[in-house]
Amino acid sequence: MKVVLDTNVFISGIHWTGASKKILHAWHNKQFELISSIPIIEKITKTLTNFKIPLSAEDILEWEQIIIENAILVEPSEKLDIVKEDHDDNKFLEAAITGNVEYVVTQDKHLLKIKEFQGIKIVTPEEFLKVFG
Repeated sequence: MKVVLDTNVFISGIHWTGASKKILHAWHNKQFELISSIPIIEKITKTLTNFKIPLSAEDILEWEQIIIENAILVEPSEKLDIVKEDHDDNKFLEAAITGNVEYVVTQDKHLLKIKEFQGIKIVTPEEFLKVFG
């Protein structure tokens, strides 16, 4: 199974216990393939750098390397304009289409209200965990 994880899943999974942390563990245990892109990784590292709970520069670099080394990186060939309220969120759909994923996992209300796009299900971390039931 191929999956795109939104930035907020990484932030929640790194800093707290709960569904997002379980998803990061499932990825670590190779229960699904993570599809990502350079713009997504840049957003994750930027968010970790500016987040209210500080991580060291070394920890942020380590997370960046973990993602690069353990994800399938795609270079989206088309720009989308599906998420009108926050155009920055379109990068997750672009990677999802290019990577031919089944799920985008997010806590973002703009993405979640789409529910499904070109056969790709957009779900919360809790909904995604039910797949591993």
